[in-house]
Amino acid sequence: MNQFQLWYNRQPKALRTLIAINVVLYVAWQFLRWVDPVNSFVYNVLALNTIWPGAVLMPWQLVTYNFLHLGPGFFGLLHIAFNMLWLYWIGKEFERMHGSHELLALYLIGGLGGGLLSLLFGLIMPGFFGSVIHGASGAVLGVIMAVAILYPYKKIALIFLGTVKLLYLVLGFLAIDALLALSSSGVAVTAHWGGALAGFLCARASQKGIDVTSWARIFFDDSGSSRGSYTAQRHGRGSRTASTSSAPKMSFLDRIEMWLGGDPDVGSSSSSSSGADDSSGRKSRSRRTKSSRQRGSSTATASSSNTDEVDRILDKISEHGYESLSEEEKRILYEASQS
Repeated sequence: MNQFQLWYNRQPKALRTLIAINVVLYVAWQFLRWVDPVNSFVYNVLALNTIWPGAVLMPWQLVTYNFLHLGPGFFGLLHIAFNMLWLYWIGKEFERMHGSHELLALYLIGGLGGGLLSLLFGLIMPGFFGSVIHGASGAVLGVIMAVAILYPYKKIALIFLGTVKLLYLVLGFLAIDALLALSSSGVAVTAHWGGALAGFLCARASQKGIDVTSWARIFFDDSGSSRGSYTAQRHGRGSRTASTSSAPKMSFLDRIEMWLGGDPDVGSSSSSSSGADDSSGRKSRSRRTKSSRQRGSSTATASSSNTDEVDRILDKISEHGYESLSEEEKRILYEASQS
C-alpha cells in the first residue's frame, strides 16, 4: 500500500484526480447498481440521456457522464480499463509539459463535444446511437486527438502493429467507429467522434495562439504559465535553497513556480534525507552536463549544443508562450523530454 501511495503521489495532479474519480465511481457502482433508487438516479440524472428533452433539461449530464462506466461484467471492466490506460499513457506526458489545467480542460471539452454531438444525433435519429450514454471514451479521445495534432511526430508502440504515429492510430480508431455506426453495436460512436472533433479544434486553436483552457486554472495554482515539469526541471531559475532538514517534496506546482522565477519553499540541502526528487535530479543532470563539457570529445560538444538549443527554446516559451514555437522547435523539445 505504501508503494502504491508513493506511485500515486508522483503522478501529475490532474491525471491522478481524473483516474481516481473514474475508478472510485466504477467500484461504488458495482455495489450500488443493485439498489433500485440508486440505479434509477444514475441512469436518469447522471448519465447522458440523448432522447428529447433528456440532457436539455439536465445540462450537468454533459459533464457527469464522462466519469461513469456502468457496463456490467468483464466488458464493463475493459471499458474503464482501456479508457484509464490511454489517459495515463497520453495524458501524463502532456500534463507535465503543458500543465494540470490544460489536461483537465481537454478532458472536459472532449467530453462536452462528445455529449453535444450525441444530443444532436439524438434529435435527428432518436435511439439509433443509444439513448443513454456513459463513459470517458469521448473525453479521452479528445485528449489523444489534441496531442496527436500538437505533436504529429509522436509515435506509440503497439503489439503486432509495431511503432505507429499517434495520429494514424486515432484516425484508424475513428474509421473503425464509422463501420460500427452502420451496425447495432451499441457503441456510442457519436461521443467518440464528438470528443475527437473537440480535441482537434482545441489543438488548432492552440496552434493559432488562442487559449481555450485558461478557465481550468481555477482548479489549480497554475497561474501565469501553463508549462509543466519538464520545463521546470530544465529551467530552474531564481530558486532558493532552503536549509531545513524536513523539506517536503517539490510538487508539480512548485516546479512551475520555480520555472517562473519564483521562490518555492522546498528544501534541497544535500544533508536532507527528504529533499525533492526533482531537485536532486537537476543536480545530477547538472553534474553530468558539466562533466561532459569538460571532455574534449565531439560527443560532449554535440550534447552541449543540444542543451543550449533546448535552453533557447525554453527561453522563447517563457517570453512568447508555447504556441510561438515552430514545428521543428516542438520536435526538439519533445525529443529532449524523452531523454
